[in-house]
Amino acid sequence: MKPLPVTIVALLALASGHADAAATSENNAKLKQALETWPQADANRDGVLTMEEAKSFRRQTLGTKKDAKDLIPPTHGNLAYGPHARHKLDLWLTDKKRGDTAPLLICIHGGGFRGGDKNKYRQNPALLQTMLDAGISVAAINYRLTDGGAHPYPIPMHDGARAVQYLRYHAKKYGLNKSRFGATGGSAGACMLMWLGFHEDMADPDHEDPVLRESTRLHVLAPNAGQPCVHMPTLVAWFEVDRLTEHPGGRPLFGLPPEGEIEWTEELNALALDASPITHLTKDAPPVYMVYGTFTPIRNHTPSGTWVHHPIMGIKLKERMDALGLECYLQYKGEGAEEITAYANQNAFLIEKLTE
Repeated sequence: MKPLPVTIVALLALASGHADAAATSENNAKLKQALETWPQADANRDGVLTMEEAKSFRRQTLGTKKDAKDLIPPTHGNLAYGPHARHKLDLWLTDKKRGDTAPLLICIHGGGFRGGDKNKYRQNPALLQTMLDAGISVAAINYRLTDGGAHPYPIPMHDGARAVQYLRYHAKKYGLNKSRFGATGGSAGACMLMWLGFHEDMADPDHEDPVLRESTRLHVLAPNAGQPCVHMPTLVAWFEVDRLTEHPGGRPLFGLPPEGEIEWTEELNALALDASPITHLTKDAPPVYMVYGTFTPIRNHTPSGTWVHHPIMGIKLKERMDALGLECYLQYKGEGAEEITAYANQNAFLIEKLTE
């Protein structure tokens, strides 16, 4: 790779500070300029550079020897949990177990179901070390991407479910506590973990594959900038607008043609509702701690990268969970934000729930 100009170093340096995680090249001038100069920073090739992608690109291009030294290699890398090339996971085992087993935090990458990779968690030693020091093992999974509609819903979700089941099936081998599986992840990964956490158990006790006999349920959820709903009519109502700018991940997720007007048939309507985690929410749902960026007004022509990660997503889910008497925390900045006093941060919440 050619050397980075000083101006681009300065632009990407914002990714190491405290910039708004919801910023993208559609609403942030510096990220827009960075995308124009270094299009390869757009990891999922959706034409939008997110703060997460900028951080990853910065780590890859500006990383120091100290950065490399601080990385924590997985105890077991690229374990195959299924037959597809994307059916791989990394596993970090804690040496601070209480007794014979340890809780497990499963990390699910984002990318609009069109891109992304589990390797981003190899670049996050802070999260890994925090969990390992607390006696919690960590897994990071890949799953089939939509690939232009070749792998539409529910394929990615079912891959996530199988990864959970694989880890439960091998719990004894890896010293894992099957009743203490939690999950975290961002954007599409957050959508997936909420779908898994709210969905009825997909275990099939009579299946010929013993992995699929295991439970898919999760004990605690920590989504970041996730989508509890992908049903466009519902989202338009939530944002109180006439329409929302189409997100490039929507069509391939539902196997729709890349061009032309989308017709909301009964079949598509039912599919989008089923793909929405909030549809499956019941009084048995696990506790949730959600994190979003800054609350900004949404208009008909607001860039999709802004509304798809908007705090209104968390607000609407929290309203539903509160009505069911479920434990739910919502962290964001701006209009309507409230201080969370029960936990210092999301990691503290995960540690308490997984080790209690």
